[in-house]
Amino acid sequence: MAGDGKPVGSSMAWKMKAYALPLLLFTLSLFYQLAVLPNSFPPSHYDVLGIKRYSSVEEVKDAYERLSSKWRSGEEIPATVDFLKVRYAFELLTNPIWKRDYDYFGIDEQLSVLDAAKLQYAENSFSHVDLPLINDTSFGDQALNGMSSWDGATNNSKPLLLLLYSKGSNRCARFLETWKRIADFLEGTATIGMVEVGEVQMATSFAERKPTGQFFFRNGLPSLVALPSGCQTSDCLMRFEGDLSVDAVTDWFATSVIGLPRILYYSKESLVQNFMAKSGPHKVKVIFFSKTGERAAPFVRQAAKHYWAHASFGFVLWREEDFSFWWNSFEIESAPAVVFVKDPGLRPVVFHGSLNNSVLLDLMENNNQHELPQLRSVTSRKLGCDARGYSQAGNHVTSWYCVIVAGRLSPELNKMRETLRRVQELQSGGGDLSIDKEQSSSMVMALKSKRLTFAWLDGEAQEKYCSFYLQSETSYDTCGPRRDVTDEPKLFLVRYKRNETEADIEAEKTQKNKWNALLNEDVDPASQLVARYNGSSEIPEIIKWISQTISDGDTRDLPFYRTKTPDLVPEDSEPMWSRGAQSVLSKSIGVKHSFRRIISRISDHVGDPRIGPMLLLGALMSFGTIWLSRSQQKPHTQPGQQNESAEEDEAVKRRRERSRNARKKDKPPSMTDSEPKDAYQMPMSDSDSE
Repeated sequence: MAGDGKPVGSSMAWKMKAYALPLLLFTLSLFYQLAVLPNSFPPSHYDVLGIKRYSSVEEVKDAYERLSSKWRSGEEIPATVDFLKVRYAFELLTNPIWKRDYDYFGIDEQLSVLDAAKLQYAENSFSHVDLPLINDTSFGDQALNGMSSWDGATNNSKPLLLLLYSKGSNRCARFLETWKRIADFLEGTATIGMVEVGEVQMATSFAERKPTGQFFFRNGLPSLVALPSGCQTSDCLMRFEGDLSVDAVTDWFATSVIGLPRILYYSKESLVQNFMAKSGPHKVKVIFFSKTGERAAPFVRQAAKHYWAHASFGFVLWREEDFSFWWNSFEIESAPAVVFVKDPGLRPVVFHGSLNNSVLLDLMENNNQHELPQLRSVTSRKLGCDARGYSQAGNHVTSWYCVIVAGRLSPELNKMRETLRRVQELQSGGGDLSIDKEQSSSMVMALKSKRLTFAWLDGEAQEKYCSFYLQSETSYDTCGPRRDVTDEPKLFLVRYKRNETEADIEAEKTQKNKWNALLNEDVDPASQLVARYNGSSEIPEIIKWISQTISDGDTRDLPFYRTKTPDLVPEDSEPMWSRGAQSVLSKSIGVKHSFRRIISRISDHVGDPRIGPMLLLGALMSFGTIWLSRSQQKPHTQPGQQNESAEEDEAVKRRRERSRNARKKDKPPSMTDSEPKDAYQMPMSDSDSE
């Protein structure tokens, strides 16, 4: 029995349970110091030679000479593995560049050579080892755009991509051609730079740091780091940890650093259904054909982001067996190529050959609009079809015109769009259609002076706008959701005219009170008169009608009618990537790299030599706290006090017993009681009924 009346075994178990936490912390501290920490700090190449770390090249040579003299004289016969370790350390530490990289950043990329030699010469004597173990390679003077200061890296309006390399690294030498291709891909969207780790002050600014203070590059060299535009400190620095390929690096930089969209690939089976049908009829379809299958270069994504309201971008992998299909569809002969698919009935615009930033921007500027643009919120003012703005001819023009064909998306609307586009082409380029020039002179002059524009309107998407101009009983065949199979596109012309005097007053902002301001907000600045076409779909008849209507608008004193035009509804919402950087992870860094990153972060902290002492300190503090609290709960008592304490405990037990008996006494009898005190036997009758 223990002194407190408990068995010795149960007392020990209770104490072990009470002190479980400090015992666990103490065990972990011993395990960390004896097992984990030695593995985190393996012997260095200096230890192999028996000299202190960071010794000079001369000291390394002297140490190797002392060891080799013993081997040559036969005083000592080293094991082959030991000889390989010493020889490798000698070759590494006598090369100034390799020694510099090893001392400053712990870089030892040729350690695989030592492992291979151990396997190759495992059963041979050290005298049979072919020397040297490491082959020296020259990097050459091929550096591009070197960075020499932190200010030079941060004072850039564009995002910056830096390559950190070593002239003594074989991996860096092999990566140089890939780096040149990456620089070509990023032309126009990023600033490219290179930092040789011999620029120690600059290199350490971009290196990571271990808890021990050692600078290092997690994946060795070459290492890629990026600074987004506006980044001035290392806090916003981003590191690439994926595969060092052109596709992976450019995709990571475009999506994660710049925040540009991805452009998807489509097959010949999915191109029409998943791309062209879903991109919207108001957008030009831009299709890139690639032989390599690499993701879009950043300058292509930049163009996709800039022209998102006008064009949709897609990629197709070129295969020789699909030649006939692409030739019949878009007249594509080979890849690389880019195709612009515009209005229905028009031949696609095809460009064969490689693209760069400037060539692509020129192509987009020339082909980002349909021949007959759609009237939308983003195009109405540019087309001059807006009573709140002015015509393409400029602010000095008093009156201008807009010809609009409206209807739901259907073959009938496409046919009418082709007709109106043909009208515009004939009158702009002097077509050969036999039309009286006097009858069409007003239209030709209006086109030359940019007072006349042509557009089409999606009557289903822009129902309010369409119904506002086509107020008739049959407008439901043109505007709003389709009620039956009838689709009837309609043509109308709007004359816009502004009051110069009122415009000057409005420009001076001399409104007297809020009431006048509210009145002016209820109407558009320019007046509008609408003429609806009810004739045939023949091109000569349409040209005559447009020309006559413009002539009447310019010569006759028509009324000045102002009203409030319904707003045009945007047909597609602004994409997420146009408002800021994407939060989507780059596909170039997959699950494998993410898992490897987590493991490496844990290993960084496991190698911290402060963890063992901290665990030991925690164990001691926990042990002291538990012991102190237990000693305060059991104060020392005298023999007389022990008797008094026993009597008090006995009195407490008696009070508890009386309380339990009282509760049982007051409880009503139940069916489970053996026999209630006032129970009696009821006499039974002889029959079931009286």
